[in-house]
Amino acid sequence: MKKKKRIILFGLIFIILLGLCSAGIKILVGNVKDAIGGRSRVFASVSSEPERTIDILVAGDSESYTSISPMDLWDKTGIAAYDCGQPAQRIQETYYILKTAFKKQSPKLVLLETNAMFRDPGFLKNIQLSLTEPLSYHFPIFRYHNAWKALFDGPGGLKNGYMGFEIRDKTVSYEGDENYMKETKDKSEIPKVVYVYMDKIRNLCRKNGAELLLFSAPSPVNYDCKKHNALKEYAEEKNLPYIDLNMKYTDIGIDWKKDSYDKGDHLNIHGARKVTDYMAKYLTENYNLPDRRNEKGWEEWHNLADRYFKELKEKI
Repeated sequence: MKKKKRIILFGLIFIILLGLCSAGIKILVGNVKDAIGGRSRVFASVSSEPERTIDILVAGDSESYTSISPMDLWDKTGIAAYDCGQPAQRIQETYYILKTAFKKQSPKLVLLETNAMFRDPGFLKNIQLSLTEPLSYHFPIFRYHNAWKALFDGPGGLKNGYMGFEIRDKTVSYEGDENYMKETKDKSEIPKVVYVYMDKIRNLCRKNGAELLLFSAPSPVNYDCKKHNALKEYAEEKNLPYIDLNMKYTDIGIDWKKDSYDKGDHLNIHGARKVTDYMAKYLTENYNLPDRRNEKGWEEWHNLADRYFKELKEKI
């Protein structure tokens, strides 16, 4: 009994210490968020935003944060959006970044880019992520264990970030077949682990009063009709709205000679602004989202937009 009591006492002390260290590291991260790099960057950045200042969360892998420009969306509609995607984001990370954001934010809409729904890192990696992500969520000391280095290393992470977006002005044309969405009845397979975490994401959105919209960014490298068929079927099965911009890229005005950042994998700033313009119209027509431009307390967004368009003018 004594041994059991000692083990329990040790466990309780260990958990308390983890909680205290996590509380301390969160304060540190809040002060050096712009210096946090790697896969922790987006968690640190979105956690540092003032409470209830985000109306749309854009989640997913790199296709998400290279296709939606929050400052252009703000300029056209007054909607406050934040890109919280990561490179090669796994579905477990998608769930926990949204869960992290919902702690301080009350978005009306989650805009989920669908490429992450086809990423399956394998059985062992899925097990690892399913264990480490909740642990890092409850005890941020595990996620930000290297954050102290930011005090000495100086700025890092996302430079000149605009609510998770960065101006990528390089152009490397896509030279492949522009008819990449050739009609077929075949379907790609969505991994089973994605079904599990998509249910969690849907429940998380429902619990927090946010609608969920699936969208596929234009990308001939990542999309074809087989993926479209799988996503359309999934959306219908789960009663979710889904918009595939690959089926509409000519309507959007995408020119793969000018709007590709890296041979058709991601959009550059030209393509991202075209997609944002299209989505701005779609969102205002289909969702009741607030226009914050004339409201008090949104001066930071106006200032950030001014800085964005100044940098845009210099680069383009």
